[in-house]
Amino acid sequence: MKRVTIYDVAREANVSLATVSRVMNGSDVVKEVTKNKVEEAIKKLGYKPNAIAQGLALQRTTTIGLIFPEEPLNTAGQLINGLCDVAKIYDYNISLHAVTQGITNIQEVVDEVIKSRVDGVVIYCNKDLEEETKILDAYNIPMVVVGDKVEANSICSVSVDYEGATYETVDEYLKKGKKDIAILEDRRNRNMTKEMVKGAKRAFDDNKMSFNSYLEFSNDERSTYKFLKSYFKNHRHDLMIVNRDSQALACLNACRENSVRIPEDMEIICLNDTKYLSMVRPEVSAFEVPTYDLGAVAMRLMTKMLTNEEVEDKLKVLGYIYQKRKTTN
Repeated sequence: MKRVTIYDVAREANVSLATVSRVMNGSDVVKEVTKNKVEEAIKKLGYKPNAIAQGLALQRTTTIGLIFPEEPLNTAGQLINGLCDVAKIYDYNISLHAVTQGITNIQEVVDEVIKSRVDGVVIYCNKDLEEETKILDAYNIPMVVVGDKVEANSICSVSVDYEGATYETVDEYLKKGKKDIAILEDRRNRNMTKEMVKGAKRAFDDNKMSFNSYLEFSNDERSTYKFLKSYFKNHRHDLMIVNRDSQALACLNACRENSVRIPEDMEIICLNDTKYLSMVRPEVSAFEVPTYDLGAVAMRLMTKMLTNEEVEDKLKVLGYIYQKRKTTN
């Protein structure tokens, strides 16, 4: 993928590099007509104006910026390993940058990462990037999004079919006659919650039923555990599907304190398996996600984009393995 540089802007506007630089630095010595030509060239070519003066990479640096939301850093070691192993094969370095919720956003961090002179950007995402896609694509720098299904001119994505996993699970239970199935909201990962609900609704629709057990709790609730402890005083379900291990543990504890037997009274499945789900009692049934492969495939896509190799599938969706344990019958 050819990167647009300051030389391309100068050529398009038929001006010197110095003139482009003056326009970008707000110099008042440039005539208005010339300034307009430069700005039109920048817009046409998709050059990122606010990164030019900061030294947007104009040559290969062999560095890839990896952007993470702050919260899942402690659970994504395998993904980073996959990225780094493939990066070593192709002689790339990885620089890590965190997005702090409520303080920074992905666009701000991407802007800073690009200014720091990287060849490409990998974004590990726990939210829906639909609104940001056009803005990110305008940087015209190779990007790979991990975790969300995104496709644009300069963006590829690698994700797991969580919607499919939820659909298969719910469909199987419905066919067994277990119709009271609930999905617990994950406020830390709205995108995952969206995929889970989408899969459940599709399964219910295919079985000529309506899905109406999405458990959403207000921001006033201080924790998932406290919400569930109160909720299970008056509610039971055939199956509860959660996203994270901490939600599964909260569910187990809340059930125990309300004398809800697992799996006799209610079954629990977690979409993302971790070592902790095998350490608790009862062990939690879960989907084993190929986290290492997510990182490895993302980095391989990035190397193809950087070397102008053909990318046959810009939207990679990986599979999963269901691990049946003691929280399901």
